[in-house]
This record gives sequence, C-alpha cells and structure tokens, in this order.
Amino acid sequence: MKNQEMYYLYHIPGKKVGVTRNLNNRVTQQQGYEVTEYEVLDSSQDIDYISRREIELQKSYGYKVDRKPYNKLFNKMRINATEQTSTFPFPLNKLKGNLMDNIGLTWETEHGKFELNLDTVKWIMDNAVPSMYNSARTFVYNKALAAYNDVMNRIPTDTPNLVTDALQDLKTRMKQQADKGLVNRALNSSIFDNIRSWAKKRGLYKKGDTKTQYLKLMEEAGELGRAILKDDQAEFNDAIGDMVVVLTNLAHLGGTSIEICIDEAYEVIAKRTGKMENGTFVKDGK
Repeated sequence: MKNQEMYYLYHIPGKKVGVTRNLNNRVTQQQGYEVTEYEVLDSSQDIDYISRREIELQKSYGYKVDRKPYNKLFNKMRINATEQTSTFPFPLNKLKGNLMDNIGLTWETEHGKFELNLDTVKWIMDNAVPSMYNSARTFVYNKALAAYNDVMNRIPTDTPNLVTDALQDLKTRMKQQADKGLVNRALNSSIFDNIRSWAKKRGLYKKGDTKTQYLKLMEEAGELGRAILKDDQAEFNDAIGDMVVVLTNLAHLGGTSIEICIDEAYEVIAKRTGKMENGTFVKDGK
C-alpha cells in the first residue's frame, strides 16, 4: 500500500507561514532559504487539517492570510498523452510548480504508466519542450521518459543489512547519549550546516538527486563492512563519517533535514522496549 503524502507547515520568521509537500524544493530551491532559516511548525497527512492550521497560524503570527485554503488550490492536471508525447497544459516557466502540486498523479501511455514523483519532475524539467502550436503548453517524449524510468527501476532492492545494522547502532548510541544529556548538544552544532554548505557550493543539490545519494550510501556501507571485517578503527570512523555526510545530503535532496529525521527516529526508539538477542536489540512485540 502506497504511503500517503506528508504536508509540512513551515514558518519563515518575519516573512510567512506556508504549506508544502517538499521543503527542499519549495522553501530552499524556489524561495532561497536554507534549512536553518525556517522552522517546521507542524506536519500531517491530512490536507484538510494542515490547511486549517495554516490559516490559524497566519492569523496568529500576523501574516497575510491566503485567499484560498491550501486544500482548495489543487485541481488534478490533465495530461494529454499521444503515441509519441505527453503534453502538459502549462508554459515552461510555470511547469515545475504545477508538476510539484500534482505529485502522485499517474497517466497511461503506449510506453507504459508514468507517475509524477521527485525524479520524474526533475527529468521532465530537464527535457520538456514548448509546443510550437501553443506557447501555453509543453511536452516530453514518452519513449525517452520510459527509458529513464527503466534506468531508475534498476536501483537494487536488496539493501545490505550493514546499513540497517549501522543505523540501528547509531540510534542505540543516541539513546545512550540522550540519557547523559548529550544529544541536544550534538544536534545543535553547526556540523550539518557545514555539510550542506559544502555540498551546495559544489553543486551537489543542483546536479544530484536522491537516487545518486542512495547509491553513494550503499558504497559507503560497503566500506563500513570492510572496516568491521578488518577491525580497522580508522576506516571504521571514516566510513561512518562518510555515511553521515551522505545521509545529510540525501535528507536535504528528499525535502527534509537530517535533524528532523534523527529527532523523529529518537522519538520512536525512546519509547521502545525490548531485549538483546544474539547481539541485536529485538523490540517487544516482534
């Protein structure tokens, strides 16, 4: 069963309160604000709830209140699919925003079924062509999009257990540190901001995507596995550090932040009970 879309209610201090399904695209890429320059006030899979909260908080903070609630803004895009092309009813300069507003939309072509997600939106924006007959419409070639989807679908599904084990170990260490009052100090440090700044300067966020970072994570997981097998402490430290860097960038490209991911993970494991079996923590209820 496919997960429901998550809606984020964000606040840019002194500027606005808004809602988006993709923080990185909407707030960072489109509006130019770094993760440290805004805050997430609430999130929900219920679009009606998040729409009401947006209006309430816009009034509470004294900002301009949207004329239409967020849940009233969207009409499903009608895509005209022919044998060769899929045509979108928007000019190129307005296409990306409308594609993002219709994430999850699917349509059928002779080359298969397509779905709007972060990857296909990026590909469409890189390859869309304005219609020569109507400047208010743009199109892509179905065969080319199908070939791109085929490549993306080859991402391996057998994620190495090393990644799961490493992340579980990280969560366990975080819980131990939290008991000693160390977690907040670590998360309030500027290290993640430094990583994002480094990546931004090198064009990783403009030219990279979640798929490339996922593959990079698998590569670093392999390095970690080799370090464990060789009992090499230096390589062990280096591999975990590299994985944290990749996860930081992966989170950013995925429209969130590693701080939010860690906070949410810790909220879950902090309440978890279980016991150690064969060197692995097994939660109750398994």
